[in-house]
Amino acid sequence: MGELLSKEDVRKILSDRFKDDSCSCLGEIPKPNSFKDIDKASSRIVEAIEQKQKIAIVGDYDVDGVISSVILSEFFDDIGVEYTLRIPNRFSDGYGLNSKIVKKLDADVIITVDNGISAVEAATYCKENGIDLIITDHHTVPTLVPDAYAIINPKQEDCDFPNCEICGAQVAWYLVANLKDKMGLEYNLGKFLDLLCIAIMADMMELKDMNRVMVQKGIQALNCSNRVAFEAIREYFSKNSLEGDDISFLIAPLINSSGRMEDASFSYEFLKSKTLEDAIEKLDYIVHLNNSRKDEEKNLFESSLEQTNENANIVIVWGEDWHEGVVGIVASRLSKRFKKPAIVFSIRDGIAKGSARGVGDVDILSLIEQQKDMLLGFGGHKGAAGVSIRKENLKEFKAQMEISSKDITTKDLEAGDDILGELDIASVDFELLEILDEFQPYGQKNPKPSFLLKDAFVKVDRIIGRDRRHLKLILSKGSHTIESLFFNFDTDVRRGDKIDILFSVSRNEYRGLVTPQLLIREVVKG
Repeated sequence: MGELLSKEDVRKILSDRFKDDSCSCLGEIPKPNSFKDIDKASSRIVEAIEQKQKIAIVGDYDVDGVISSVILSEFFDDIGVEYTLRIPNRFSDGYGLNSKIVKKLDADVIITVDNGISAVEAATYCKENGIDLIITDHHTVPTLVPDAYAIINPKQEDCDFPNCEICGAQVAWYLVANLKDKMGLEYNLGKFLDLLCIAIMADMMELKDMNRVMVQKGIQALNCSNRVAFEAIREYFSKNSLEGDDISFLIAPLINSSGRMEDASFSYEFLKSKTLEDAIEKLDYIVHLNNSRKDEEKNLFESSLEQTNENANIVIVWGEDWHEGVVGIVASRLSKRFKKPAIVFSIRDGIAKGSARGVGDVDILSLIEQQKDMLLGFGGHKGAAGVSIRKENLKEFKAQMEISSKDITTKDLEAGDDILGELDIASVDFELLEILDEFQPYGQKNPKPSFLLKDAFVKVDRIIGRDRRHLKLILSKGSHTIESLFFNFDTDVRRGDKIDILFSVSRNEYRGLVTPQLLIREVVKG
């Protein structure tokens, strides 16, 4: 790794990540009118409002889809517009808009949020039945585009919006911004920043440029938000304030769990709670669903490990009646564990529905697309995708995917690695914590910095946690000692060992005292 990093080296490396950013404040984010079809869509919605026509919103069951639904519906609530809202159920409706859902909606205008770009059949049905379909989405545009009244999606080739890596909630928010302008309304668009930062991070958008600005401002907004849902989260989990890691590891999994385990409408209603008492009651049920999700995920992950072919450049596993709601999280865990893309399928009634996760620079969607002739359907983006296939074609699909992924290089798999270099244990102090805080939030394209520590002596080792899956170590080097945590440890480490570790630095707050601690990612030599 060369010379030891100084704290100034760390600051310079992190600041260089943003040297090409074109946006450093909210005033510099792109304007709504740069979206293709946004004016056409807004004019039609305004006409529907003025003529008291029936408007329906169709969302999606993940965090981004639920928050998109909250943003558009709350805007309509605020300006006194009636609407019906439908968030498809993962188990009974499947993903996105379909003709079955349209038939149940009594609407003149249907607005999708965070879905619809693949809804070819539903768009045709809408057109044949005199319903104007307005699609707002951010997923990759397929070859066959729905014949909708208007499509607002930054990934369309003829769309002038300068940043196509935004989430569905941002697209919905831009539609609200354009509607506000068209209607000549005084309306505070900043009221949605608390929700937007959660959607951006949960949907793994790149935390650069406008996304970085919106998340930074959003986290500030989250901590002084008037939404009782966030007050309930702070109270329920005894949090004085909420940070980026709280979004990634607490808030997003909670919001996601209801759609994964039962129905996303629970999370939608929770975010729109009117009283703290009501919010805490709803949160209590969502926490129960999230705990069920964790148990299910643990079981499936362990079953997946038994099937994993460690010689291939991709992990593909499946099982009969595996819980559809958790296959995506299991795919994420497998891709992290093996540092390879992963696809996990649940088979029911002869159909396998899969969730895929990319890693590094690997474009998982384009790998899947190469096998499109044997697929029933697929969609998503570079880092995450959904796919469905007949059970009898699974083995052939796996074989072909393993052949297609043979050319993936180690460089592709490790692209975007966040190891900054070797650090002296003496440099891990409060000043370093402040430098690392300066470049938050961490996520896609701004990964949490990791460092290498060599020849650390293990003074104390202790297994901790309810299920005894975590390890607490006191490490020393020279005259310095530091506390370290190794979550879900997979390496045997004992007192008296000398180890090299990859680690990130986190805050340990105990009784008002803040100290830095190491979070071990990997023991590279023990």
